[in-house]
Amino acid sequence: LCQGRVVRVPAGTLFRVVGTELVVPCNVSDYDGPREQNFDWSFSSPGSSFVELASTWEVGFPAQQYRERLQRGDILLKRTANDAVELHIKNIQPSDQGHYKCSTPSTDATVQGNYEDTVQVKVLADALEVGPNSRSPPSLSLREGEPFELRCTASTMSPLHTHLALLWELHRGPVHRSILTLTHEGRFHPGPGYEQRYHSGDVLLDTVGSDAYRLSVSRALSADQGSYRCVVSEWIEEQGSWQEIQEKAVEVATVVIQPTALQLVVPRTVSVAEGKDLDLSCNITTDRVDDVRPEVTWYFKRTPDTTLLASHMLARLDRDSLMHSSPHVALSHVDTRSYHLLVRDVSKENSGYYLCLVALWAPGHNRSWYKVAEALSPLSGVSVTWLEPDYQVYLNASKVPGFSDDPTELECRVVDMKSVEANVRLTVSWYYRMNRRSDDMVSSELLAVMDGDWTLRYGERSKQRAQDGEFIFSKEHTDMFNFRIQRTTEEDRGNYYCVVSAWTRQRNNSWVKSKDVFSKPVNIFWASEDSVLVVKARQPKPFFAAGNTFEMTCKVSSKNIKSPRYSVLITAEKPVGDLSSPNETKCIISLDQDSVVKLENWTDASRVDGVVLEKVQEDEFRYRMYQTQISDAGLYRCVVTAWSLVGGSMWREAATSLSNPIEIDFQTSGPVFNASVHSDTPSVIRGDLIKLFCIVTVEGAVLDPDDMAFDVSWFAVHSFGLDKAPVLLSSLDRKGVVTAAQREWKSTLSLERVSVLEFLLQVHGSEDQDFGNYYCSVTPWVRSPTGSWQKETEIHSRPIFITVKMDVLNAFKYPLLIGVGLSTVIGLLSCLIGYCSSHWCCKKEVQETRRERRRLMSMEMD
Repeated sequence: LCQGRVVRVPAGTLFRVVGTELVVPCNVSDYDGPREQNFDWSFSSPGSSFVELASTWEVGFPAQQYRERLQRGDILLKRTANDAVELHIKNIQPSDQGHYKCSTPSTDATVQGNYEDTVQVKVLADALEVGPNSRSPPSLSLREGEPFELRCTASTMSPLHTHLALLWELHRGPVHRSILTLTHEGRFHPGPGYEQRYHSGDVLLDTVGSDAYRLSVSRALSADQGSYRCVVSEWIEEQGSWQEIQEKAVEVATVVIQPTALQLVVPRTVSVAEGKDLDLSCNITTDRVDDVRPEVTWYFKRTPDTTLLASHMLARLDRDSLMHSSPHVALSHVDTRSYHLLVRDVSKENSGYYLCLVALWAPGHNRSWYKVAEALSPLSGVSVTWLEPDYQVYLNASKVPGFSDDPTELECRVVDMKSVEANVRLTVSWYYRMNRRSDDMVSSELLAVMDGDWTLRYGERSKQRAQDGEFIFSKEHTDMFNFRIQRTTEEDRGNYYCVVSAWTRQRNNSWVKSKDVFSKPVNIFWASEDSVLVVKARQPKPFFAAGNTFEMTCKVSSKNIKSPRYSVLITAEKPVGDLSSPNETKCIISLDQDSVVKLENWTDASRVDGVVLEKVQEDEFRYRMYQTQISDAGLYRCVVTAWSLVGGSMWREAATSLSNPIEIDFQTSGPVFNASVHSDTPSVIRGDLIKLFCIVTVEGAVLDPDDMAFDVSWFAVHSFGLDKAPVLLSSLDRKGVVTAAQREWKSTLSLERVSVLEFLLQVHGSEDQDFGNYYCSVTPWVRSPTGSWQKETEIHSRPIFITVKMDVLNAFKYPLLIGVGLSTVIGLLSCLIGYCSSHWCCKKEVQETRRERRRLMSMEMD
């Protein structure tokens, strides 16, 4: 292989006919040249040397005799790529016969490869004659399916051994299609879309005589309409390859295909009784008298549009008279141009629109068939009339409630039944509408509905109650339906009505609703008065001292409550003027309607056995509190609820009432207690001990120390103010039991009783989190003359602020010592590393010969 430039033009000899265009391509393979290659063309006539013809680089390159043709554009160069160009000579003449040379100018220092190439061109005289045959008329008017032939003549008188190729084309406006081609090698090639027609023999191309070419079409189609053109090309073989010398075309004829007339007639409107047969005719009118076969299809649809969208095919009769239908639908052929659709035993669902589709088929080549026409008929509207069942519906209330929870029964009866056949079924739907005093419209609520197959479906209002058995829907007889409410509530009061529906059986054994008859509404209502419940409380012993037993009875009376049973709840609240816990109501003990006693949220667990609630009579209850204390002072009431038995096992709340208050007031003058906090260490250093004293003082009556006890609790607010919630630290009850709260830091707490009236809280190992306000809470207990302990009102001391400081010297002593030690070690280590590096790693010995003393330094020292 030659690594370098290679210029190429077509090999062999190029033949062209006078008057045609000569195109000679030239390309170059250039590995080292510029991006866009330059080309020079030269021409040499027989017996003369080469002269300059055209150049892509030099404007003055062409010879004088070619410059005028270059200016007119008869000779031009077209660049097809950076390394390719084409020489075009229009209207070639015999003087243009000769050799053409394509070369590329070179500026390379070394020549590698081929820089020019030459091709020979021969110019032949025009010896090809093409024209339409005299037997082919310039215009043909045909019916679809009829045959036609077109001919054209082509011959050549060339002295060389040339071959002819012929192509038939169909032109329809700007679009042209290739029909059939006879190549210069004698082979036939059908065009796109004509392959099947060519292989079936419908489209043929043959020769007639020595110079006539015939196109035969056995059956014309609508797509065959247009202008037909005969295209002839002349070819010659040179060195084993074929060259097209020239091409000529001629318009042969214009073919017009007349469409087949097809009209359909159907009845516009048809009415038929239910259960009868529907007969629809489709009459065909056409101008075809030859052997055509119709294909008839009937369609059905619900909407009146004339398209086949959303349509259902009923029956079809194909061109071979084969029937495609269902058992209830048939298609009959009455005469040559009339086809009837027969639908047996029509029903309401057969009402709609019918239309027929007809296609005409004509025989073709080799027993094939093709469609020559197709038409869709207008719509035929069919209405199915049927005889409605005639009946009346009455609603009657067989049981009307006179009181809440009484049952209700409604009977929906069908009477005066007429024209009800065996294929009609009756079902019922139940509805409820609320009573309104105004004229506002109230929508009905569905309770239950029965489908055509007697499937019962519940509405939202009755679904849950029907599942619980409170609503019962039943069918007693063929013409009677029942609805029962087991326990009628006030929400059930209102209007009720039923709807009886008639269902008709269809051919597919399905049921379609055909009629609804409404009953008149029935009003379910009873006069109800408001329930009345009165509770009176009294105290048998109006005055007593602390430690005695408190007793209170509650008498209940009711009205408009059916067989009531009562539940009682005892409550207590602080008396008016007590600001310790205003509006606080405590539930102490309760007794339900089944006489079950339950202790409520009473927090004094030590006195669980000190309260009793019992039922004295059916409408009277008694409450007792043993060993009363001063903290029990307050207002006591009975909360009574009346219950009615529903369905024999369920209770329903009827009414609730509150009794008058009974007050417990102790007329005693006892001691007055105060609490204060003192500390000798209000400001400490972190880690020191914090001591806090809670001191109780007594004013008024003098008490024996054995008759006093205290519950002490310590609280802290860890902030400079009292804006945060207090935190419980530790507590000491009156029996000496200490309870410490959980803490998140390391300091510990201890709480002890120093004297009768002093309590000490110590914080060991104080931390920064221990600063804040500290106060104590004291609850005194005093022994009464009866020997019982009485709980006094809780008291709180004023807060004292404790600060925890940090010891700066101790805090920074160890970090400073550690820093100094680390810096000393790192400095010594750095000095050691530097000494080792300079002694072992950077030492270089230089041996220098003895030289004369000069002013310049040695190179080694540099």
